[in-house]
Parts: sequence; structure tokens; C-alpha cells
Amino acid sequence: MAQDIAALRDELVRMAAADQRASVHANGEDPAGQLAWRRLTARHGDRLNAIMDECGWPTAELVGEDAARAAWLIAQHADRQLDVQRRALRLMEQAVAAGAAGPRELAFLRDRTLVNEGRKQVYGTQIAGVRDGSPLPWPCEEPARVDALRAEVGIEPFDAYVARFPAA
Repeated sequence: MAQDIAALRDELVRMAAADQRASVHANGEDPAGQLAWRRLTARHGDRLNAIMDECGWPTAELVGEDAARAAWLIAQHADRQLDVQRRALRLMEQAVAAGAAGPRELAFLRDRTLVNEGRKQVYGTQIAGVRDGSPLPWPCEEPARVDALRAEVGIEPFDAYVARFPAA
């Protein structure tokens, strides 16, 4: 079993590294790059779904911090597989409740899933676009409370978050 877990850990980390390398094409000008990104994230979403069948949410306790974060990234980018995102969200909610995963990553996944469902987000983690050179959040359920909600889960204030984005 330990060898299987080590192989799973390595696989998740490799998948996340490939994701990060290819993510530059997600919104790029090159249609072939965009297609390659969509195919990669679909393959990774399918594999994450199989991993969730095998072991539930891959927590840090099970696979290590790097691989657990990799699983979260893969779920985060499974935008065209809403069933996978919803399942990952449910399993991650259970892991957070059990103290086996972090609320910060859960908040990002919750917002991403809500946005992909066409709903308002909670924490303001998803950017809808840029206006006058400033990133704008996708609409939020409670815009006046966004920074307080972010603080509850360990996310910096919205203004500090968007300051890290390149100016348009």
C-alpha cells in the first residue's frame, strides 16, 4: 500500500506540474494551445475522479502536502467537468470538517464551482475581467462582507489579492 501511495503522490505532483506549464495557454491567442490545455485538464479531471473513487479526497495525511495541493489544483482547473468539481468540493468539505484539509483551498474551489454553475461566488477569488486596468471579481453574494469572509478562511483582503495580478 505504501508503494501505491508513493506512486499516487508522484502522479499527482507530475499532473500539477504539467498543469502549471500548460496553463499559460488557457486564455492565450493560440487555438491549438487552448485545445491542448482543455484536453490536459480533461484527462487530469478524469484521473482525479478515478482517484476519488479509489481513496476519497487525497488529503495531505494520505499523500503529502504537495500532492494534496496538486489534487486541489487539478479540481480547480476541471472547469469543463462540473461533476468532478462538485464531487471534489463535497469530499474536500468533508476533509476540512475533519481537519484533514484547509479552508483556504476549499474557499477557492467553492468559488470556482459556483462561477462554473453561473452563480455568485462567496469569497471573491474568481476574476471576471479587467476594467480600467483593475481586476474585477465575478459577482459575489455579499460584496460588502467579502473581506471578512476571506479573513475567516485565511485569504488576504481582496485589494491585496488583485494587486498581485499583472496590470492590463
